[in-house]
Amino acid sequence: METTLTDAPLGALKKTRQGPIFSVLMGISFSHLLNDLIQSLLIAIYPLLKSSFHLSFGQIGLITLVYQFTGSLLQPLVGLYADRRSQTYSLSIGMGFGFFGLLLLAHAPNFASLLVAAALIGIGSSIFHPEASRAAHMASGGRYGMAQSLFIVGGNIGTALGPLLVALIILPYGQTKAGWFAGAALLGGLLLLKIGQWSKKNFKAKVKPGVAHPNAKGHSNKTMAFALTILVALIFSKYVYLASLQSYYAFYLISRFHISAANAQLYLFTFLFSIALGPLVGGPIGDRIGRRCVIWISVLGAAPFTLLLPYANLFWTGVLTVLIGLVLSSAFPAILAYAQELMPNNVGMVSGLLYGFAFGIGGIGAAIFGKLADLTSIEFIYQVCAFLPCLGALTYFLPKLHLSKLTAQKTS
Repeated sequence: METTLTDAPLGALKKTRQGPIFSVLMGISFSHLLNDLIQSLLIAIYPLLKSSFHLSFGQIGLITLVYQFTGSLLQPLVGLYADRRSQTYSLSIGMGFGFFGLLLLAHAPNFASLLVAAALIGIGSSIFHPEASRAAHMASGGRYGMAQSLFIVGGNIGTALGPLLVALIILPYGQTKAGWFAGAALLGGLLLLKIGQWSKKNFKAKVKPGVAHPNAKGHSNKTMAFALTILVALIFSKYVYLASLQSYYAFYLISRFHISAANAQLYLFTFLFSIALGPLVGGPIGDRIGRRCVIWISVLGAAPFTLLLPYANLFWTGVLTVLIGLVLSSAFPAILAYAQELMPNNVGMVSGLLYGFAFGIGGIGAAIFGKLADLTSIEFIYQVCAFLPCLGALTYFLPKLHLSKLTAQKTS
């Protein structure tokens, strides 16, 4: 009998002989925190940049587009290369791009230099994410959802800290203080050097040319293509909505409720912190009850809250955005683990593909909604994007994956 990966409880399966390597997983998670902290600083100072450089919402959206497009462009290629040849220094090199991007952001004299800074930060992310996700997969000990949750939650905490640090340091003291956080990139680079050494050693020890992963059998190209199409549609609904909320939430609160920029940053921090907590639930539960169930609940389940948000007062806006962040963010560990099980011989490539698409489509969505806000109002874009989580219904068509006979025998 075939054992279903996505619908049968995975907690019933026997653990692998070597359990998760938590020292590596926590190191990867912390480095992800530092990497995404750098990214979030860029987005969190949008109100300051808008007033300092007299930017339109369309130009704000263009900054997001450049950052997220460069963050998506290289990820599948980096992941594909990492699947075949692990590099000791690639993770640290990615953090180096973030270091120079932050320094340029702190001293940018004009809009063009802001775009270059955004591009450098995006390139750093495109190098970091696929290789780091693949390393987390190798250190998982078979608990892939848990490993991806730890990896993702680190990044989400870093993203959440950005607005808080901006409110406490950059808004009171000016744009140049963004350069202080280049130290986080240096720290991350040193930590990732050690992780890169472990990853390369582990890669050589476990990967043999021409030997297929035991889960690689049984999935036709048609099944993989169809499943990836559904996953891409789900990521579209999730990340376009989150990108619009993250990029324009502070402006929305200032425009609709007339609160200060500093208070708006605190609301943004609360929303982003809720995003940080969601993966802690989604990945481990997906290991036990199945990926499809978690994906179904987390994407479609956010729809009632997103539909109510444009009509809520300030208090309920804060509550609803926390619920939206918690529910939507719980999906990605399950989506990523599902895709890695779908294509186990190309973990880095499929991780880079999904991360890259998430970055790219989020940037395009933010640019479109920025232009729409210039033509209409900031409130109108939240009425439009509220329907995006309804695409979570597509999870119904997501194929059920099965273990190969070899793996089924080992876990039976």
